[in-house]
Amino acid sequence: MSFFKKIINFIAKASIPSFKFENNQLYFKLRNDEFYEYELVDYEIKTRHDSYIFEAYTLNTKDIFLEYIKVDVNTQWNGQALSLFEGFFKEKLNIGDIEVLEKKEIGTYTFKIYKLDDSFILHMIYIYSVSSDVIILDTKGDLYKNLLFRLDGKYEYRFDNEEKGDINFNISMVKENWLKGFFGSQDG
Repeated sequence: MSFFKKIINFIAKASIPSFKFENNQLYFKLRNDEFYEYELVDYEIKTRHDSYIFEAYTLNTKDIFLEYIKVDVNTQWNGQALSLFEGFFKEKLNIGDIEVLEKKEIGTYTFKIYKLDDSFILHMIYIYSVSSDVIILDTKGDLYKNLLFRLDGKYEYRFDNEEKGDINFNISMVKENWLKGFFGSQDG
């Protein structure tokens, strides 16, 4: 009986989502039963709607922009979600040049630091699962470096002396899907 209980516990722990937002906290799954908690203060959240979406929202604070997208069962992305977001982000914010200074992939997480128009850096965290995608832009880098360090204890942040920008993110892939076609029906 102990063997079956271990299997059930393993499956239950493995099915815990990599990311969740509740009670003014962002929760990031580190290992099977460990989470990193990041408290949000003074945030604005907007629910986003599209016929191909099961659940979606954008969340903004002074330093964090987050878009959570959980597609419907019969929906597929019309490309790789992160690449689509990068192109959308560049277009909507009129950015001429994006240089990737750092890229780390750990499990379902992708971490990137961009240099925008050769003037300031921006931190990005992308989290994917079978049915949801989370894109987080962090202007100051606090969430980025703390979460990455908790996932990789050897990580050393080397961008303290880089200029950090302040950007007002009022964008949403879900809101503009009808125009851009980021995702659609699996049936064609």
